[in-house]
Amino acid sequence: TVLVTPSRVISMLAPLEDVTDIGFRLLCRRLGASMVYSEFVAADALVRMVNRSLEKLTVCEEERPVAIQIYGKDPVAVRDAAQIVVERARPDVLDLNFGCPVKRVAGKGAGAGMLQNVPLMLEITRSVVEAVKVPVTVKTRLGWDDSHKIIVSLAEQLQDCGIAALTVHGRTRSQMYTGQADWTLIGEVKRNPRMNIPVIGWLYLFVLALS
Repeated sequence: TVLVTPSRVISMLAPLEDVTDIGFRLLCRRLGASMVYSEFVAADALVRMVNRSLEKLTVCEEERPVAIQIYGKDPVAVRDAAQIVVERARPDVLDLNFGCPVKRVAGKGAGAGMLQNVPLMLEITRSVVEAVKVPVTVKTRLGWDDSHKIIVSLAEQLQDCGIAALTVHGRTRSQMYTGQADWTLIGEVKRNPRMNIPVIGWLYLFVLALS
């Protein structure tokens, strides 16, 4: 993962399910990653105290700074899960996943499925920002499909919810992980004079920060 700022290049490990567990994160930190992200964790499972999900909150001091990423579609469950994450893992950053395109997540309205219900996405984001004392960030996509690329206006709305940074995958949900990523829209988000938080472009396991 590579984070590029005007003055330096910073490596960051992006979140990826079944890949970025604690062992992989520690390895990447030892190889020079400046920051690491966990696999995403289902909010509903955390609220139900499912052991497999709670295990994903295991963090050691050697891997910090570390972000824990969660996802869900119920504002109360996501808020409560965020509080559980902060209490148990004490992450440096809490990341909300509104970008996962797989059917078992997006098809149920979570992850990228939130792109079809922006008011609910914003409600969840606001509730989490208000509930925890760590920086909250968001990862999402350009939109649901080619006819609904809403990221430019959505970025402003998410910023207004109080997030500390925004990561954008340059594809729609319908593209999944295939086809050409559209970096022009990420550029539009970055050039928007109203945007004052870091904007990060997502490249699979790599991220490119635009500010």
